[in-house]
Amino acid sequence: MGEMPIIDRDKCNGCGLCVGVCTCGALVLVDNTVQAIEVDECRWCTLCELVCPNGAITCPFEIVIENGQGSA
Repeated sequence: MGEMPIIDRDKCNGCGLCVGVCTCGALVLVDNTVQAIEVDECRWCTLCELVCPNGAITCPFEIVIENGQGSA
């Protein structure tokens, strides 16, 4: 199991935008607050973090894209 997004419940207003963009079902609304549930399918796309208007979601991982070119 990998790391899951971290939800700051004090910042979350329960808008559900992150739930709508989560393609793996890792985010759910419970009592007007988003909660991350552990799922094997989370591919760390970071869309949930990007759409959150209050900055309530932090993804504890970094996406690195290599360009495939070697160094000289």
